[in-house]
Amino acid sequence: MKKLVLVDGNSIAYRAFFALPLLNNDKGVYTNAVYGFTTMLLKVLEEENPTHMLVAFDAGKTTFRHNTFKEYKGKRQKTPPELAEQLPLMRDLLKAFNISYKELENYEADDIIGTIATHAKQDADTEVKIYSGDKDLLQLVDKNVKVGLTRKGITNVDTYDLAMLDETYGLTPSQIIDMKGLMGDSSDNIPGVPGVGEKTALKLLKEHGTVEGVYENLDAVSGKKLKEKLEDNKEQAFMSKELATIMIEAPIEVTMDEMVRQEYDATKVTELFKDLEFQSLLNRIDGEAEEVEEVEDISVEIGKEFADIITDDQAALVVESLEENYHNASMVGIAIANKNGVYYFDPSVTESDAFQAWAEDETKEKFVFNAKRAVVTLGWTGVRVEGVAFDMQIASYLLDPSASSHDISDIAKRKKGIQVQDDEVVYGKGKKRHVPGTDELAQHLGRKAKAIFELQDELQRELEENEQLELLTELEMPLSVILGRMEQNGVAIDQEALKAIGEDLSSRLATMEEKIHELAGESFNINSPKQLGVILFEKLGLPVQKKTKTGYSTSADVLEKLESEHDIVKEILLYRQLGKLNSTYIEGLLKSVHTKTSKIHTIFNQAITQTGRLSSTEPNLQNIPIRLEEGRRIRRAFVPEEKGSIILAADYSQIELRVLAHISQDKGLIEAFKNNMDIHTKTAMDVFGVTADEVTDLMRRTAKAVNFGIVYGISDYGLSQNLSITRKKAQEFIDKYFESYPGVKDYMESIVDEARENGFVTTMLKRRRYLPDMTSRNFNLRSFAERTAMNTPIQGSAADIIKKAMVDMAHAMEEKQVQSRMLLQVHDELIFEVPKDEIEVMQDLVKKVMEEAVALDVPLTVDVSSGDTWYDAK
Repeated sequence: MKKLVLVDGNSIAYRAFFALPLLNNDKGVYTNAVYGFTTMLLKVLEEENPTHMLVAFDAGKTTFRHNTFKEYKGKRQKTPPELAEQLPLMRDLLKAFNISYKELENYEADDIIGTIATHAKQDADTEVKIYSGDKDLLQLVDKNVKVGLTRKGITNVDTYDLAMLDETYGLTPSQIIDMKGLMGDSSDNIPGVPGVGEKTALKLLKEHGTVEGVYENLDAVSGKKLKEKLEDNKEQAFMSKELATIMIEAPIEVTMDEMVRQEYDATKVTELFKDLEFQSLLNRIDGEAEEVEEVEDISVEIGKEFADIITDDQAALVVESLEENYHNASMVGIAIANKNGVYYFDPSVTESDAFQAWAEDETKEKFVFNAKRAVVTLGWTGVRVEGVAFDMQIASYLLDPSASSHDISDIAKRKKGIQVQDDEVVYGKGKKRHVPGTDELAQHLGRKAKAIFELQDELQRELEENEQLELLTELEMPLSVILGRMEQNGVAIDQEALKAIGEDLSSRLATMEEKIHELAGESFNINSPKQLGVILFEKLGLPVQKKTKTGYSTSADVLEKLESEHDIVKEILLYRQLGKLNSTYIEGLLKSVHTKTSKIHTIFNQAITQTGRLSSTEPNLQNIPIRLEEGRRIRRAFVPEEKGSIILAADYSQIELRVLAHISQDKGLIEAFKNNMDIHTKTAMDVFGVTADEVTDLMRRTAKAVNFGIVYGISDYGLSQNLSITRKKAQEFIDKYFESYPGVKDYMESIVDEARENGFVTTMLKRRRYLPDMTSRNFNLRSFAERTAMNTPIQGSAADIIKKAMVDMAHAMEEKQVQSRMLLQVHDELIFEVPKDEIEVMQDLVKKVMEEAVALDVPLTVDVSSGDTWYDAK
């Protein structure tokens, strides 16, 4: 996954200058803005750890916007000379750090960032994070684009994603432009509509969507004075919207390769810091150099006989492979640490009888970092690992799931353990990645093993104090080994079936292309937003929703609003969805087929999400879209490996709502589940005040949205958007829900109080999530923390339950000595490959084990189905 960080250089520079007192070095050079800028830069590098980075600057005073409005930014005071003289120093600083920067004549830094971000986000494997002090950048927020806005200086940052933007303003990213069109922006001298502030602008946009919508429905605007202001300043409003729109097709040519983050030259940075007299930052750099580059050698013995060193029942084991995807990795070395010393072995040691006997002896306790990776890496060599007694990565993750890193080097730093270099220091990165000589490699692996061995006592003690040791030893560690076995086994894929689905999609896309051209009355490039915009809004005359600098917007949200206007729109939306299915999932899955096994070996990530849920990567098998039948068909390619076997799928029914009933102890919810009522029908009856016979499909869908919305702490606005109703109506639904289920309301209030008091919330199995923003003065941060407090015990407990079910299931299958195998975990569902002669046994066993995984005050219900493919099993 690539992570691109884009920084609005001028904005951060201004913030830094006015946030810090005027400083200068002994040469009289002002340095306060450079100091603040550098502090921000170091924070970004440490916290974001970007793979790519670029800083954008304004090139001059005039831009293309001045052609539209000569007074654009006309009221801004001249840049203070004390700041102006520091801007070149910032460029020197970026050069020293090997960070790319760009400026473009006639354009602003915003336009450079907007253009690069727009192109970068097309790659699903690229995350974009923008840093600025300018709210205008919020219009760039997208699924994989976040914007960090500085506040109260430069190091405190509010990060906006789509959800945060929605909760803060109740707007989509594109509506930020409309808001500026109506209210203007005094800092940029964008006039807007006089007398319209943020509150009024937001009200208008929530009612009418866009500036265009406001003027199309001017008669519906309440307030005579407001209507007059809008009428008198119509041209100015549209001009203001145009001025506020960031150019996303600026003529800037910069490739991802040019933005790759490179290692900086410590010597150059040190010299510059000394010259600027940044003593505290100099110490910080020196400290990093001391910790990372100048670690002391430890005593590591090389070439010992393995049988001679395993004289103890406990040892730390490090199995090293460099590739990110360890299913395609080759081992580079093994290290062992025990009470007698630290030892390094060549990978060939795995062929020895002594090593294999030790690895497979469950009485020999192994302390590891990432048990799953060790199990899989050794598993590919034919060595089965038993007796994993401690996993440093999982222990660190349980102690603080919000920590930015759970690498050995970072854990060792936090716990003041033996110094361990970051892997990149030892192996390099990118094209420079290499395996060092034996002595250096032995030192690196030896330090890892020693850190694991020395720190395991302390980490286990902390877990015990948190009442989480059982969560580690009885749930997460056994699960790690189970996941490793599942990963290594993989899941069989019918490549020909997958190719056939792809060919069918390609054929359908070609047919759809002809139909779209026929509806348009001419041929054009459907994938070109510019050409599509001309067809829709000029030739076919559809109402324009919003414009960009390069033409008309044809984004999904725009097309969805136009779906009822013309048959072509529905076809284009489906064409795009099928095109993504073909490129992302058909082609992506085919590329993921392992060359040796012809199966897919996904990686289950156990230490990433803060709720405890597993995620799946390389490839992501939890994200195959199934709303479209064409997406569901992809599951037909997932087949049993053995002839005479079938696929069995077992899915928890409404597990989060059942957990909510148990945790909240709401009598109505508990009664409904105990009586096996359809919970969405029950909620519809309560909210709409009807009998079960009177509940319509629409009522049930509404109730379903309310049920799951409540679990996630949804607001009236969020629910109104989900159901396309007014906020007032949405709030009525929420109020009626809480009237019907007062225990849920009491729970929501009490868990927020508990989180505020303790600083964290826990799941049923004692998993913690820390919420430092519960006491934040920032309303948005505090609100998000409160919603997280409400949801985490529910979602996290649901995650714990299915994990517990997986561990119990593995034990039950072993006891029954069945040949069936657990293949996948997908959200609340477990997938198995089952010989046909075991189907009755497994159907009963899976249902029993999953439903008895934990004891709730309502029944856990599991739906079990089977078929020749994953598709047929649903």
